[in-house]
Amino acid sequence: MAVKPSTLKPSALAYVPFVSVENMMKLVHAHGVEAFITGLAAVIEEDFKRWPEFDKTPRVASHSRDGVIELMPTADAENYGFKYVNGHPKNMREGYQTVTAFGVLSSVANGYPILLTEMTLLTALRTAATSALVGKYLAPKGAEVMAMIGNGAQCEFQAMAFRALCGINRLRLYDVDPAATDKAERNLLAQGFEVVRCTSPEAAVEGAQVITTCTADKQYATILTDNMVGAGVHINAIGGDCPGKTELHRDILLRSDIFVEYPEQTRIEGEIQQLEPDHPVTELWQVMRGEVAGRRDAKQITLFDSVGFAIEDFSALCYVHGLIADGQFCEMLDLLADPDDPRDLFGMLTRAA
Repeated sequence: MAVKPSTLKPSALAYVPFVSVENMMKLVHAHGVEAFITGLAAVIEEDFKRWPEFDKTPRVASHSRDGVIELMPTADAENYGFKYVNGHPKNMREGYQTVTAFGVLSSVANGYPILLTEMTLLTALRTAATSALVGKYLAPKGAEVMAMIGNGAQCEFQAMAFRALCGINRLRLYDVDPAATDKAERNLLAQGFEVVRCTSPEAAVEGAQVITTCTADKQYATILTDNMVGAGVHINAIGGDCPGKTELHRDILLRSDIFVEYPEQTRIEGEIQQLEPDHPVTELWQVMRGEVAGRRDAKQITLFDSVGFAIEDFSALCYVHGLIADGQFCEMLDLLADPDDPRDLFGMLTRAA
């Protein structure tokens, strides 16, 4: 006998707001890309300043020969958040995104999810917001030019963030794939940037006060050599982000003051996996709280060894949750079983027939 569709309506507690890719794009455009990044950076900064309040753990990673799939959880006293994210460098050759993600924010009080959202776009935005936020503390005063080595999916987001937060509008681009630079140049010129195409990494760093490295290949690599980095530069190293994947020559690390999000994770995944386990690093939350110095002088080489940490995703989830509080830019999903009697889940199932 055919089962008739249920006429039972889900309760209000069954629904969770969901932000699709389409709605995320609408949400960002409603505020403006740079305004969205600026607001997101402010929330990230607030959360860094209360760093001790969070549960912290290195992300849970499942590595394969093709890439990695990760879960990134954290919580404070009120909310729990996690992100599912992958990193598969070969994907682009097969028509897939290198990185995709989604995230969940839940209430600690009852465990119910209060937000489900795409995080492929949101991760690009929060990564850029974090980079530029750190740049506010570490980049040399009056920095005007940024070299961008690696012109893939993250490139334009980084540029927009550094302009919004640090005032940098002049870019020098290089990628081993000229088509990636074509894409980046086209997009960035349309956003009003001054762009110089470069034929080598050495040419890209000439005259740059900030150097961003963001390549995708999952391997030990030397994108920057020691002789390419002069005094006073800030390096925003965001491409070396898993075991066995780096971008900087070890000698650069030994000359730099190194700043990290969460040492327990960065020592496994970041550029400092090349160094001794006790090599000194500075945690960014301490800089933002004014407990330790960031940039001290004009000759100092500062290095943000960025691998991304779950608290940044938590900030992004909370930021988006606040922006959709009026019910716009989301749809309600019937995601949670909610029987009239919490003990009678089976009864709810049978009544649906």
